[in-house]
Amino acid sequence: MNEIEEKIKRAIAKKAVGYSAKEVVEEYQDDDGVLKLTRRKVTKKHVPPDTQAAKMVMEGFAPNPVENMTDEELEAEKQRLLNSLKENQNENTKND
Repeated sequence: MNEIEEKIKRAIAKKAVGYSAKEVVEEYQDDDGVLKLTRRKVTKKHVPPDTQAAKMVMEGFAPNPVENMTDEELEAEKQRLLNSLKENQNENTKND
């Protein structure tokens, strides 16, 4: 995995759990062509956890259930899902 991917993963994980950051606001005044710092305000800002980022992290750690399936297992799963869809459609048709 390259360095950029690692940075992205760390950033998403940080956003998923929330974090605190310092926010600095500085005001300068022009004094005969020289800027002088007149006011500096430092506040601590809390960024709450983000559910979308948490979902991305969890999906990254969850195993892919079809990844290690054989062709026969994939075909059987496909048929199971198609049958389930047909049953749901039939139930919806009866209820309408």
